Amino acid sequence: MVDSIRLSKRVAETVACSRREAEQYIEGGWVTVDGVVIEESGYRVTQQQSVLLSPDATLVAVDPVTILLHKPAGIDVATALQRVTPENLYAEDRSGVRFLKKHTVDLKLVATLEPDASGLVVYTQNWYIARKLIEDAAILEHEYIVEVSGDLIPDGLALLNHGLTFNRQALPPIKVSWQNETRLRFALKGVQPGQIAHMCEMVGLKIVGLKRIRIARMPMASLPVGQWRYLKGHERF
Repeated sequence: MVDSIRLSKRVAETVACSRREAEQYIEGGWVTVDGVVIEESGYRVTQQQSVLLSPDATLVAVDPVTILLHKPAGIDVATALQRVTPENLYAEDRSGVRFLKKHTVDLKLVATLEPDASGLVVYTQNWYIARKLIEDAAILEHEYIVEVSGDLIPDGLALLNHGLTFNRQALPPIKVSWQNETRLRFALKGVQPGQIAHMCEMVGLKIVGLKRIRIARMPMASLPVGQWRYLKGHERF
């Protein structure tokens, strides 16, 4: 039987640091075993395996991250979270953040989206961002592109902008405009599940496709469907 030890012990012995510091190096993605990054302190290695600490290694704590994902239609937000992998990271990500397994732990959904809809979804480890998007949900504007079919009733566009009810409550004024013959743009605050579909039905339209393209000041922009990127340090909702 081949003798093995915990990776944290091997790093502590190799680098001459404490066991806790070794664990921090490993969790920060700074340690490789035979050329492969290993982020689990309890990973077991043999004396024959090559264990190296990156020259850029630092003990600075890993910052919490925020993930922007273009959710495909037809899956729920929990299933969509499984797409947060290195393979689905947007090639044009400019955050400068190195992907770590730790980034997929304790992510909180802060801007949900119905299963049939596609578009921008946000998950975060940052308590400040979570608080802002959850507590201020009623005052943050969301923008949707809505593909529709059917015949709009007279004054239907005006009613969409103001004059309809949902769940027996009068809806506040919102901004709705035609993008082309079959596509509407909705910009509204405090949107509720099923609200846009209900509004369209009330004026003779049926939703064919629903896509969220912006949350507050954060647009989805060119993020491809099924891919994700990190929120950059200077970006704000």
